[in-house]
Amino acid sequence: MNSVRKSEQKLALRYTEVLQDYMNGAGEGALRQAYELGREAVIQELGILDMVAMHDEAAKIVVRQNKSFQENTLKQIKTMNAFLMESLSPFEITHRSYREANGALHRLNETLEEETKRIAHMLHDDATQLLAAVHIALADLMEDLPSDMSARVREVRGHLDQIEFQLRRISHELRPTVLDDLGLIPALEFLAEGISKRTALAIVTEGTTNGRLPASIETTIYRIVQEALMNAAKHARATHTMVEIAREPYLIHCAIRDNGCGFNVQETLAQKGQRGLGLITIRERLNAVGGSLQINSSAQRGTEMLVSIPLEG
Repeated sequence: MNSVRKSEQKLALRYTEVLQDYMNGAGEGALRQAYELGREAVIQELGILDMVAMHDEAAKIVVRQNKSFQENTLKQIKTMNAFLMESLSPFEITHRSYREANGALHRLNETLEEETKRIAHMLHDDATQLLAAVHIALADLMEDLPSDMSARVREVRGHLDQIEFQLRRISHELRPTVLDDLGLIPALEFLAEGISKRTALAIVTEGTTNGRLPASIETTIYRIVQEALMNAAKHARATHTMVEIAREPYLIHCAIRDNGCGFNVQETLAQKGQRGLGLITIRERLNAVGGSLQINSSAQRGTEMLVSIPLEG
C-alpha cells in the first residue's frame, strides 16, 4: 500500500513540474509529457476523478508560485485546461478500447450461443431420429431371430434407450428449449431438477423476473447459474444450494449460495486450472452485458455469488 501511495505522490509531483513548464511556454513538448503522465495514471489504475484532483492541486501550486499568472486568470485557466485534457486523453482511448472489446465479446457470446443451439438441435432431433430408425430396424430383425437372440437384441435396445435419454439430457442442458419458450425461472428450475437427480446437491430456486428479460440477459444468468451449480456439486462438496432471482426497475439480481467447503477467491481467480477458468468465464459473460459480480467465500463457510445486470429502461 505504501509503495502504491509513493508512486502516486511521485506522479503528482511530476505532473506539477510538467504543468509548470507548460505554463511557462514549453509548448508541444510539455503536452506530450502530459499524455505520457495520463498513460502512467492508467497503468497505476487511477480514475479520471483522481486525475482531476491531481490537476487541481498542481494548478494551485503553480498559481501560488507564479503571481504573474493571477493577472490574466482566464487565459491561464484555458491553458491549464488544455493541459488537463491532454493528460485525460489516454483515459478516453482506454474507454473506447474497452467498449469495442466489450462489444466484440458480446457478439462472440451470441455466436457461441447460436452454435450451441445448433448442436443441441442436432442432438435432440437428428441423433434421436437416427436412433429411432435403429429401433425400427432391430424390431424387424427380432421377428426372424430365435428367442435367445431376440433377448440379446432387446438388451441392445435397452442400451439404445439409455443413449437416447443421455442425448436428450445433454441437449436440454446445452440449450434448454424451455429457456427460449418460457423464460429464465422455468429454465433454472429445469436445470436444478436435472443436476439434483445426478448429484447429491439439493437446489432451491426462488424469486421472479416479473416477465421476460432480454434474451442475452436470460442466457447470461442461466449460464452463470449452471456454472455455479456444477462448481458447488463437483468442487465445493455442497449438499444444499439456494438460487434467488430479484428484479428492480433497472436491475436484475441473481444470488447463488451453497454450504460447501468454500475457497480463497483471489487465489482461485489467479489459477489457470479448471475452476479458476470457470470464474473467469463468468466474469467475461457479465462484462459482455455490463453486469457485476461479487464473490464471498471462506473455508468451511460456503460460497455466495452475487450477480447484478442492468436492464434497459
